[in-house]
Amino acid sequence: MPYVLVSTQIRLETGPTMVGDVYSDPAIMNYLGARKTTMLGNNFSEYHVDDPPRLVLDKLEKIGFRVVTMTGVGQTLVWCMHKETE
Repeated sequence: MPYVLVSTQIRLETGPTMVGDVYSDPAIMNYLGARKTTMLGNNFSEYHVDDPPRLVLDKLEKIGFRVVTMTGVGQTLVWCMHKETE
């Protein structure tokens, strides 16, 4: 999967950081040290890490991902990352 979305709440820039969903590559989630969680009331799971977004972006860059775009949505910061496929 060549795309990864990374997000965090503006007041939580120091973590935790959301790094994936149920369809995310398990190898990448393992590399990031992410844990799968389901928030009360949600019928879907997400992967989270305790690291701040900057460390997550650094880790993803080391394995070939690049930031495509970044935006703020309400109180949430979102980065779209892409990795070229061979």
